[in-house]
Amino acid sequence: MAKQEDLFKKVISHAKEYGYVFQSSEIYDGLSAVYDYAQNGVALKKNIRNYWWKAMVQLHENIVGIDTAIFMHPTTWKASGHVDAFSDPLIDNKDSKKRYRADVLIEDYCAKIEKKIEKEVAKAAKRFGDTFNKEEFISTNGRVLGYQEKINNILSRMGKSLEKEDLADVKAQIEELGIACPVSGSKNWTDVKQFNLMFGTKLGADAASAMDLYLRPETAQGIFVNFANVQKTGRMKIPFGIAQTGKAFRNEIVARQFIFRMREFEQMEMQFFVKPGTQTEWYEKWKENRLKWHLSLGLGKDNYRFHDHEKLAHYADAASDIEFKFPFGFKELEGIHSRTDFDLKAHEEHSGKKLRFFDPETKTNYVPYVVETSVGLDRLFLAIFSNSLVTETLEDGSTRVVLKLPSILAPTKVAVFPLLKKDGLPEIAHDIINNLKFDFTTIYDEKDAVGRRYRRQDANGTPFCITVDHQTKEDNTVTIRYRDTMLQERIAINDIATIVNKDISFKKWIG
Repeated sequence: MAKQEDLFKKVISHAKEYGYVFQSSEIYDGLSAVYDYAQNGVALKKNIRNYWWKAMVQLHENIVGIDTAIFMHPTTWKASGHVDAFSDPLIDNKDSKKRYRADVLIEDYCAKIEKKIEKEVAKAAKRFGDTFNKEEFISTNGRVLGYQEKINNILSRMGKSLEKEDLADVKAQIEELGIACPVSGSKNWTDVKQFNLMFGTKLGADAASAMDLYLRPETAQGIFVNFANVQKTGRMKIPFGIAQTGKAFRNEIVARQFIFRMREFEQMEMQFFVKPGTQTEWYEKWKENRLKWHLSLGLGKDNYRFHDHEKLAHYADAASDIEFKFPFGFKELEGIHSRTDFDLKAHEEHSGKKLRFFDPETKTNYVPYVVETSVGLDRLFLAIFSNSLVTETLEDGSTRVVLKLPSILAPTKVAVFPLLKKDGLPEIAHDIINNLKFDFTTIYDEKDAVGRRYRRQDANGTPFCITVDHQTKEDNTVTIRYRDTMLQERIAINDIATIVNKDISFKKWIG
């Protein structure tokens, strides 16, 4: 556990040192669970968003995009159920005065049991060597099966209690498991209470006439209220999808783990409208599609897993999370939900407007069912960043810190160095940048020895470094150095763009 905490501290420190993420309002001692994306962070975030958008919208003829307002009519949130049912179960420790999400305390307890499973697997892998079959071991080993059964029983009971809103049993479960406050070690808990997560605000020139509004807690409702507009103007036929990226806001009382859980965050969602009765088929298809998309980034298959929900939201008939192995354990990265026809029917009822699809083949009108995919952009940023940050020991015994970001997502694609700050080498380097900058993000660096410049770009995640030397003046060649392998080779200046283009091609990554 200490090793994981040290790794996470390095992630946070590296993110600040290399211009990826800053604490918001830091000069005023910051604001809890609110962060700013710095010069490299905003570029990485934009590249992740574009990678999702291209895969979700550009590659699908029956999915279109939309960008809806953060402010919505307040009845929207009554219809969606957020006014009455959008809350977290919170519990306070009487001794430390710290507040926690009750479900997270129980999930963290289960995560400790998962660590025991991982230790058993690691010991077995070491014992059996190349003949070790991980899947077979997990499915047959008595101790592992016992641990897994315990986890399943705990989560099943919690899910049922939350679904029935039996908060007394949630507290009882915390006490029975002997869960202690992480700060004080005390087991002296208050009762569990529900806390609504929406931020309230007002719209109007004066307090007397102002309308009470909410900052949207999710982007999905903007899609649902525009269903008829998009369907008619786009002449969309079922099945079809509407995608959106944008900010959402939740008054997380227990915000923690850097940008994993924030009060202001960005979602990337797609609502896929299907014929009633086909939702299970489409739900399974989108589960498969979304995992395949995540795996395309090359972060490692073992870092992902599905977690089916024990407790279903009021609108769902099936739900599963794609979880990622963060430095603090497996946590939710993306949700895939079969939302039934709840949302469109609820908005029909509260607005008095029809939100239906006319099927020209059957000559019938019906309210479509919806399959949702929703991924947190900030969580995906953290997953990619934390997984990419490694410290390597080199052949000479030295170490290097390298941010092995997928090259298609890297904020800077090419760094160009003149070997010396004289003899016309800087001018050639700038000419190269001026030719590349229309297609790639580039950076010029002439400070320090070339080796130190390489290390700086390694830590910044730049996949390609170009060095201009005196031979360049003779034959128009440069040295290209690859971040991940540290391989260096001599190439023609005219070949730089071709090599970079080939490596960051969207078709190469997603195909």
